[in-house]
Amino acid sequence: MNSFIVMQGETYHEERNAGLLWTPQMDKSGMVPHSWNRMQEVKKGDIVFHYVKGFVVAISRVQEDCTKSIIPKKFNEHQGEEAAFISYVAYRELEYPLHVKNFFQEIEPLLPMKYSAFQEDAGGNSGYLYPCNEELAIKLLELISSLNIFTLEVEQLELSMEVIKKTGHDPLLSLIAEAELEIKTKMRRGKAQFRESLLPLWNGECPLCGIAIGEVLRATHAKPWKDSSTSERLDPYNGVLLCANHCALYLAGYIAFTGGGRLHISSQIPEEDYSIYRLKKNLKITVSPEHASYLRWHKRVVFAEPRKVKLRKNENGMI
Repeated sequence: MNSFIVMQGETYHEERNAGLLWTPQMDKSGMVPHSWNRMQEVKKGDIVFHYVKGFVVAISRVQEDCTKSIIPKKFNEHQGEEAAFISYVAYRELEYPLHVKNFFQEIEPLLPMKYSAFQEDAGGNSGYLYPCNEELAIKLLELISSLNIFTLEVEQLELSMEVIKKTGHDPLLSLIAEAELEIKTKMRRGKAQFRESLLPLWNGECPLCGIAIGEVLRATHAKPWKDSSTSERLDPYNGVLLCANHCALYLAGYIAFTGGGRLHISSQIPEEDYSIYRLKKNLKITVSPEHASYLRWHKRVVFAEPRKVKLRKNENGMI
């Protein structure tokens, strides 16, 4: 199961009433925008967050795999037949829509560098369908739950049975609970598989300090989960086995490795403090050629240097 964010705007009500998502198969120039072509990735059981004018207003479950068909007449009354990507979904509208800007501080760190649904000012990008990684999907579900799930107050305890009866048959709440469980299960299994495949590549120890206690070793992605494709998230070469301390430094961008495995230390860590962090200047760890592209991505994008200016790519994937 995958998740998506659809930017609907003026088309929302018509598409909701028809119970579908759709885009033309190509634009007037004969090109296929990425946000239209992504419709072909939509499968039965996927989750879609519906964004309209600053708000997530609904969640839906995909009922059928996306198909190639003809644009329904109600959307194309004054033109001839036009090929389209169409997927039927079951909309569940939110009683209290999620205003993205109000929660952007929590949402922004989970947005991918490429093909993000949202801009740095919290506004929506142009285009139609965007990927929604599992971490972002869970955060959106949590925020939506906090707004839409009734929380009992002490003075309302006498109404508890009525509340239980109501929420137990609420399609929206059922969808939120099911989606959250499915997404968390997918992530847990994926990360467990990633860790198991990573251990033998590093002989079960941190290459920087030699710690080999399993409980304090972390399977650390070089290219983060939010920025990786499904295959990259599970690729054992997209990672380094590090102790908890060095993992924290790596994820925060205070250390990095070249494609050949040479350690780089941020200038934000004074050289006289290297011993505190168990870091050695010019240390080189043993890596495989398959690690190179991932390690270089981390060093280029995550490595924390004051001169580096990090920009989110726009909807076309360009900085």
